[in-house]
Amino acid sequence: MLKSHAGTAVGGALAGAVLAVGTVFAAASFGIFPDRPDDHIRAYLLAHPQILAEMSSKLQTQQEAGDDAAREKAVRKLGLKPFFNPRLAFVTGPASARTTFVEFFDYNCPYCRASIPAVKKFMAAHKNDTRFAFIEFPIKGPRSTIASRAAIAARKQPGKYLAFHFLLMDEKELVTKEVILADAQKAGLDVGKLLTDMRDHSVDTAIAGAHNLAAAANIDGTPAFIVNGRIREGALDDDSLREMLRMPG
Repeated sequence: MLKSHAGTAVGGALAGAVLAVGTVFAAASFGIFPDRPDDHIRAYLLAHPQILAEMSSKLQTQQEAGDDAAREKAVRKLGLKPFFNPRLAFVTGPASARTTFVEFFDYNCPYCRASIPAVKKFMAAHKNDTRFAFIEFPIKGPRSTIASRAAIAARKQPGKYLAFHFLLMDEKELVTKEVILADAQKAGLDVGKLLTDMRDHSVDTAIAGAHNLAAAANIDGTPAFIVNGRIREGALDDDSLREMLRMPG
């Protein structure tokens, strides 16, 4: 009920702002030029600041929609194959799957962590009919880079990556080297081998490849999801994922 009243109030305020602007221009059309007409508009907007908040929100929404459209155009140009390159992504699920799910993420990204319940739920329900690609995209500093190096190295120990990945994503605090090693043990990884493999040149290649691919797709934040060719930057929940699946690719 409060939401309804608030919407009515904002709608009325917007109508008032339009009226104020319209009045100034109508007067001008008759050759009447009030002193400093912009003062009337400024006074009205100051009296109704919620208009500015709504305008700002609408502008942000339009900008985000424009950014996503540009990203989708870039993804269509690239095709999905580069996102399922096993040299830079952890890939799982049937190669012939009609549904595809790609995520760029950083282990210290709070929005990536917030998306995990939806990702886990969808993966549990669709692991046999969806092709998944998890791409480490460390952009939040040296600790994130170390975490990504560990996750990429964990791929060299078959069957361990996903357990390790979700343990890191489920952390509530900053993922440090100590946290990484503790989670590696929990996931059943050979920690000595992991530390050695983290220094392998292929890890550098995977991280560089992820950054290059992100740049080509106009992806500059985490998380970024590509579902059946449709792209979204920002946290994912069940509803937004269902919406992406409904949209034509």
